[in-house]
Amino acid sequence: RRIGGSLRQWEAALDESLVARTQGQPARLTPFAERLLWAETRARTRLTPHIEALRAELERVLTEAFDGSQQVLTLYASHDSALARLRELASSDERLHIDLKFAGSVDALRALAEGRCLVAGFHVPPLRTAAPLFSQALKPLLKPGRHKLIGCTRRMQGLMVAPGNPRGVHALHDLVDGDLRFVNRQPGSATRLLTDHLLQQAGVAPERITTYFESPEDSHLAVAAAVASGQGDVGIGIEAAARAFGLDFVPVAAEDYFLVCLKDALDHPAVQRLRQVLAGPRWLQALDALPGYQRADSIGEVLSLTRALPWWQFRAVKG
Repeated sequence: RRIGGSLRQWEAALDESLVARTQGQPARLTPFAERLLWAETRARTRLTPHIEALRAELERVLTEAFDGSQQVLTLYASHDSALARLRELASSDERLHIDLKFAGSVDALRALAEGRCLVAGFHVPPLRTAAPLFSQALKPLLKPGRHKLIGCTRRMQGLMVAPGNPRGVHALHDLVDGDLRFVNRQPGSATRLLTDHLLQQAGVAPERITTYFESPEDSHLAVAAAVASGQGDVGIGIEAAARAFGLDFVPVAAEDYFLVCLKDALDHPAVQRLRQVLAGPRWLQALDALPGYQRADSIGEVLSLTRALPWWQFRAVKG
């Protein structure tokens, strides 16, 4: 009885701590309850890519068991809101199961180099001039003539801020030498690489931005959740993630999202089906419905590295 009584007392105390009641007014959450709910939301958001990967793996096993005619394509790719829709269209339109695993761009390209996937996804801004940070990160993992790019989409990266932009953030430079808490992406992600590149172009040392190196997140949605919960004042990411959490969005840079495979893999049935989905009208409709996405001119086309990345400055141009 004492134990039962103690549990009831504890539950009552917890209830009082979560819900504030005012005479004649509806119950409302206390600050503690709001923090608890946001902590749960952030934890769930961080787990979403892993849960999706597990679901995709289970789907792949069932697909192979019940339908031997469906092609399976393993794709390691930088986090992107449109890829989940691409996976749905591939399954329904082309009987192609995309075994999608989210990873930073560098890690995705490394997975391709190690033979752990057939296709990888990464993104870079459409630069015409030298980009030493991108070159340093990508050159060891992509070789002209050996790798071929496939156009996927173009999207906008920017700064995610609270509704109404109360701190007046309009550019990365507004974060310099201030007290704004910045939510960054993890090292190895192309979004982190883009941010480092933009700061380098502006001549700004990352150390001048508060929390630049602290508590990075592994996805655009996780960054958005951190800003929406008040754990940060501004974060870097795609517009679709900002809108999903009711945040305002300040555009910073457009970028091309490419898929890449070995040249010999272009004849693989799964890759051919993937290109058919990308070239189809339903993929274009899906992009039109997502905030911050545009139709790239080369969607579904096979591209050489030298054509897609003119800033690379290869010593010898290959096909």
